[in-house]
Amino acid sequence: QVQLVESGGGLVQPGGSLSLSCAASGSIFRIITVNWYRQAPGKGRESVASITTSGITNYADSVKGRFTISRDNSANTVYLQMNSLKPEDTGVYYCHTYWSGMNYWGKGTLVTVSS
Repeated sequence: QVQLVESGGGLVQPGGSLSLSCAASGSIFRIITVNWYRQAPGKGRESVASITTSGITNYADSVKGRFTISRDNSANTVYLQMNSLKPEDTGVYYCHTYWSGMNYWGKGTLVTVSS
């Protein structure tokens, strides 16, 4: 069983920065890939970034060079540093992992980029 809890969302002006956190419960954290997804109003959920157990990262083209995903295994936490935010980055950001045949999702944290 894995539980994921996101935090750090909020309102930020275009060009600003936010840092999201995903805290995971369970002893398997060190051996799972963790993903960030987002869902904009009226749109489907899309992948934003992922990080493997060995620290290999992957990003959606729309966030490359602006977002950075990282993990602290000692704290069972994955981070998403978001810089140069744009209005189109607005949405609910979800933490996700897949383990032992099951998908696990957090409840999400809302990011609003607006002036």
